[in-house]
Amino acid sequence: MNLAVASADAQTISYPPRRAVTAWLFFDWAAQPFFTLITTFVFAPFFAAALASDPIAGQALWGYATGFAGFCIALLSPLLGGIADRTGPRKPWIATFGALLVLGSGMLWFAVPGSSSAVPIALAGFVIATIGAEFATTFNNAMMTRLVPPERLGWLSGTGWAIGYLGGLLSLAITLALLAADPQTGKTLAGLTPILGLDAAAREGDRFSGPLTALWFIVFVAPMFWLTPDSARTGMRLGEAAKGGVGRLKATLAELPRLPSLGRFLLANMIYQDALVALFAFGGIYAAGVFGWQTIELGIFGILLTVTGTLGAWLGGKLDDAIGGKSVVLGAIACLLLACFGILSLGPDHILFVIPAAPATAGDGLFASLPERVYLGLGLLIGLVAGPLQASSRSLMARIAPEGRIGEFFGLFALSGKVTSFLGPTLVALATTIFDSQRAGLAVLIAFFLAGGVLLAGVNVKRGM
Repeated sequence: MNLAVASADAQTISYPPRRAVTAWLFFDWAAQPFFTLITTFVFAPFFAAALASDPIAGQALWGYATGFAGFCIALLSPLLGGIADRTGPRKPWIATFGALLVLGSGMLWFAVPGSSSAVPIALAGFVIATIGAEFATTFNNAMMTRLVPPERLGWLSGTGWAIGYLGGLLSLAITLALLAADPQTGKTLAGLTPILGLDAAAREGDRFSGPLTALWFIVFVAPMFWLTPDSARTGMRLGEAAKGGVGRLKATLAELPRLPSLGRFLLANMIYQDALVALFAFGGIYAAGVFGWQTIELGIFGILLTVTGTLGAWLGGKLDDAIGGKSVVLGAIACLLLACFGILSLGPDHILFVIPAAPATAGDGLFASLPERVYLGLGLLIGLVAGPLQASSRSLMARIAPEGRIGEFFGLFALSGKVTSFLGPTLVALATTIFDSQRAGLAVLIAFFLAGGVLLAGVNVKRGM
């Protein structure tokens, strides 16, 4: 297509009113509690500590479930991506996969400690909800270009990300203050008896993170369905649309050997994003297993991590403009390597592998031991650099994608972040199982970050290279 014609066409597009855009932004608010409450800070550690036979088995099982869900996402991404591009309406797909998110999250309530079916129910619910959350997000993202002009897409994406962070933060605060209690004291972080008659001894507050996630999504995604306009139907059949999407993906992949820096960057992004996903997936489980952290400690940890993540994303944008996206991502990878190494060096009674430290004892309070405080600090470092890693990877893609084909290559960029998302968690699970050690599982991530950093270092930051 002639670029002048395309520019003229772009000027004639009628964008929806502000209320439609605001309603769309609430999707991130609606979906984020799944990632905050279930995959990271509440249910995953509860699974490892209270449902699995021991924390090592819990980390391995959660890793296999995460890997299986990621494999399903990778397998279906090209097919569903083609459908999203060619059939038109996105809302029916958001509703379908949103229903899976609601179903899987709701199932978690029935994972009762001591029940023979608790582990299968928890893992099945988690896999179903993960697939639902990821694909609902994919189809929601596909609506972006029809909501604001191209020069406002960055604002739209960043604002949605920030609103999502706030939604996750609020849902976590509600869980800690009103729902999840210390099983020994029966009190929440606010010193209250859990509302709704939730039994602390049966860990009902932790399990209620599933139904809360489901209800939260239903309530807050509704404005998008009511107020945000959808794309018109194209009349293309599903089979034809899927075939076209896969065909275009194959053609683009075949072209990558003529664009070596782009191919190298996409491979690097695939590897270090895998490691980041796994690091967040297992951070809470690791702390629960090594230090015995319960929901209160993990929840406070999550709140602090979210705050530093928000700050890091803002600072990363400033650094990106000043020194370039490649330098920011490499710096973030270096910090993540340091954090992983530091975490591996910690134990309940030592730091840096061999330096003894007094372990925490009952009644010492939150984060009482030196190893716990070091872990907390390293976690905050991870939160600080995770946002810049993701945001600057996106800006770097925009800088090196061929002119006039940025949208196409952003699709490939999104796929590269998901196509092997099962690999990191699966290898962590395998290492945990083989060596019977949570630390062995985490050590896998050091190799991932190193490989991603080495590949990125060789990327030539010039458009279309």
